Amino acid sequence: MSVATSGALRLSSPAGRWVMIATALGAGLVLLETTVVNVALPAVGEDLDASLSGLQWAVNAFTLTLSGFILLGGALGDRFGRRRIYLVGLAWFAVASLLCGAAPNVAWLIGARALQGIGGALLVPGSLALVQEAFRSGDRARAVGAWSGLSGVAGAAGPLVGGWLVDVASWRAAFYVNVPIALVVAVLLIRYVPESRAAEQTRGFDLAGGLLAAAGLGGATYALTEASSASWPVVVSAVAGVAAFGAFIQVERRRRAPMLPLELFSSREFSAANLASFCVYGAVAGLFFLLPIQLQVAVGYTPLGTGLALLPATVLVLLLSARAGALTAKIGSRTLVSAGSLCCVAALLLALRIAPGAGYLLDVLPTVALIGVGIAMITPAISTAVLGAVPEQRVGIASAVNNGVARIAGLVVVAALPALSGLPQVLTRDPAALDRGFAVSMLICACLFLTGGVITWFGIRRISSR
Repeated sequence: MSVATSGALRLSSPAGRWVMIATALGAGLVLLETTVVNVALPAVGEDLDASLSGLQWAVNAFTLTLSGFILLGGALGDRFGRRRIYLVGLAWFAVASLLCGAAPNVAWLIGARALQGIGGALLVPGSLALVQEAFRSGDRARAVGAWSGLSGVAGAAGPLVGGWLVDVASWRAAFYVNVPIALVVAVLLIRYVPESRAAEQTRGFDLAGGLLAAAGLGGATYALTEASSASWPVVVSAVAGVAAFGAFIQVERRRRAPMLPLELFSSREFSAANLASFCVYGAVAGLFFLLPIQLQVAVGYTPLGTGLALLPATVLVLLLSARAGALTAKIGSRTLVSAGSLCCVAALLLALRIAPGAGYLLDVLPTVALIGVGIAMITPAISTAVLGAVPEQRVGIASAVNNGVARIAGLVVVAALPALSGLPQVLTRDPAALDRGFAVSMLICACLFLTGGVITWFGIRRISSR
């Protein structure tokens, strides 16, 4: 079967389903890597004789480069072709995964994880932009919903997949498994997915803007990651990050063809949707950072048992996201995001019952189920709001901005929660302090969800369907 024409596909057609699989699987690989590694960290530490700091950087190196280069990835796709850059990112990600799995020491692993993040930055924005451009206007909202569910389920399944792979093989399998998946996605992409790019072609490429954005995000991320040390490198990194952000804004204002057109933020819907994204995705990151730890340390679950306990959320996101996308087309993003946020607020209030002696059916399952319903409502609706608020030729950079916002939100919230909630530095040695800090953290995350819902309700007037 040949590649379909851009903008001509129906979601119900065989070609449409193949496009959905190819784009969602690629983005899902990146989301999977953000969560699957956490379960494997103890095995990594034992095998490579890594310190706690080394293990932290094995996680943070990936997020750092993913956040720092995601804007550049979106701009590259708009300029040179989204399918082409998606393929480059896919190959880059697969090679970096091989390097991660072959790591003889933790320094090697950290470097390979940083390379993985760069590949992910090329993959993610192009994935959603290809979906937006491939389908007919009447099918786009449902397509975004299906993409959100299929790719998002990979991230939610990370703890389960990671626990299983470590149990049956080794921590290296958590990286090697990406390679055959990437090969399958590449074949599907070449055969079924139409190319798309920005309609307006410019003479130059905003390399300075891309490097300054990466430097600003990198400096800020390092400062947040190492903030507890309060050392001079942290201060220097924070100052350098702020300076780079300031220079980035000045460069983007002056360039005739900027990587990030600042006029995008003149749209009330675009600005509000991204601010709401910061709140809700930050809350999601805080929840899924602490809930597996609470279940294992305070309640007594095994890593695999924790993954199974969280499985209902994954199933609900998979089942409901496409329906939520279709509902978004009828009633708009404002209602769906606000309702989903309230659902998540209720879930986190119920999470206060997850403590030593908690039962699964009465205490854990209600939280997990409500979170799955809430995320399924929020994710496609907020993605549709972001993409619907910009011109068609800017959907790649709009997707990159929104993904960058989501990653940065996770970094900020996860970094801030220990200090704000009084979590102990060594979580496994003080379950009582962990339990108290977990409760405070859930209240903070509930407030973030509520704030995101309020911003959406008052900031997004309508949804633009193209």
